[in-house]
Amino acid sequence: MSFISEFQSITENQINKLNLIKTPKGLYEPIEYILQLGGKRIRPALCMAACYYFSGNYEPSIEAALGIEMFHNFTLLHDDIMDHSSIRRGKPTVHKKWNENTAILSGDAMMVKACQLMLNVPSEVMKEIQSVFYQTSLEVCEGQQLDMDFENRQDVEIEEYIEMIRLKTAILLAASLKIGAIIGGAKKEDAQNLYKYGESIGLAFQLQDDYLDVYGKTSIFGKKVGQDIIANKKTFLLLSCIKNANKEQLKELRYWIDASSINPDEKVKAITKIYSDLKIDEKSKELMNDYYQKSIIALNKVNIKPEYKEELKRFAMNLMNRFN
Repeated sequence: MSFISEFQSITENQINKLNLIKTPKGLYEPIEYILQLGGKRIRPALCMAACYYFSGNYEPSIEAALGIEMFHNFTLLHDDIMDHSSIRRGKPTVHKKWNENTAILSGDAMMVKACQLMLNVPSEVMKEIQSVFYQTSLEVCEGQQLDMDFENRQDVEIEEYIEMIRLKTAILLAASLKIGAIIGGAKKEDAQNLYKYGESIGLAFQLQDDYLDVYGKTSIFGKKVGQDIIANKKTFLLLSCIKNANKEQLKELRYWIDASSINPDEKVKAITKIYSDLKIDEKSKELMNDYYQKSIIALNKVNIKPEYKEELKRFAMNLMNRFN
C-alpha cells in the first residue's frame, strides 16, 4: 500500500471541500480556478505521510497540508505573472484569464488563507510549526528574487544556482515533511533528517528538470524540449558549460546566446551539441545522483518503521526515474 498515493487523493478531496467562492467573487474565483487545475499534490501528501509515520494518524496534519498546498499554488500564481507565462497545466494562467491586478490580489489572499490554515495544528506545536512555515515562505521569496537577479547577471556561479533552486524549490518539499513530522510528535533530530531528505531530493528533482528540458523526449516529458536554451535560462547545464568550455566553444556559445534573430531549433541543436561534447549531460546526472544519495543517507537516520523508509525510498527513486 502506498500511503503517499492515498494522501494525494485525500488532499484532492479536501481541496474540493474547501468553500472558496465567497463575496467578492472576483477575488475568490481565481483561487478556486488555480487550485482546480490539478497538480500532483506531492507536498501536502508528504506532510500527511510524515505525520502518519510518527503517530499512526494523519488527520491532525490535514489543515497544515492544505496550507502548504495553498502556499505552493500562491507562488505559482505570482510566478506566472513575473515570468509572463500564459499557460499553467494546460490552461490559461490566472493573469491571462482575468488580469494582472486580479492575479496579484488573489495571490495575496491565498497567502493569507495559507496562514489561516496553518493555525489549525495542535496547540503544543503551533509555535514551532509557524516558525518553520514562515521561515520557509520567506526563503522561497528569496529564491525567486535570486532567480530574477540571475536574468541580468553574466557572472552567476554554479554554487549560486544550486542555492537558488534550493530556496525556490527544494525547501518547500523539505518543510512539508518536517511540518508533518513535528505534528506527528517526531523528535527534533528525526524531523531535521526528514527535512534534509526532502531538501536533497528536491534539488535532485530540479536538476533533473533542467536535464530533461534538453535531453528529454517531448512525447514523454509533456512539453517541447529546449525551452531553457531558447530563453538563455541559467541552468546547471549552461553554467557548467560556460565553466568547462574552451575558447572556441565559449565563442560559439556566446554567439548563440547573444544572437537576436535566429532559428530556435538550430540554437537548441547547436548548444545541445556543445553540452554533449563537454559531457555536461553526464556531469548533470552525476550531481543528481549525488543529491539522491544524500537524501538516502539522511532518510536512513530517521527513526520510523522500515516499511515507511522503503516507501520514501521508492518515492525518491520514482522521482529520479521520471521519463527514463
